Amino acid sequence: MAAPRMRIGELADATGTSARALRHYEQAGLISSERAANGYRLYDAGTAVRVRNIRQLLDVGLTLDDARVFLPCLDGDVAAGPASEKGLRVAADRLAVLEARIAAQVAVRDRLATALRQAGGSAPAPPVTRHRATGAQGRPAG
Repeated sequence: MAAPRMRIGELADATGTSARALRHYEQAGLISSERAANGYRLYDAGTAVRVRNIRQLLDVGLTLDDARVFLPCLDGDVAAGPASEKGLRVAADRLAVLEARIAAQVAVRDRLATALRQAGGSAPAPPVTRHRATGAQGRPAG
């Protein structure tokens, strides 16, 4: 007996994602399908677990390229397994990228607020933040 198959719309409904995202995941090599005689994509029912895991990785800030590192465990419970060194390194690298982007955006916000105040406008005081890179209270230097 053949394993149950589902069409792209059924997989999208089962995983809370769009057919477009599923095609994107397939193009990235994270999921695969077969083609029916009519050209429709057919996915193994187990692909739903893989898609949910991909979405979980994306939700925490990883990219599709980052998710490739997790291919060996995407068909199970990604969060329950032991963390691999490679997976931890990818996550730490992605966190560093996000921290740098946040710092750059905070610096731009601060420059804009300063320029607005100097021009006689009213700029709200920047919120007090805790910057992870320095651990300092207040706005990061820069």
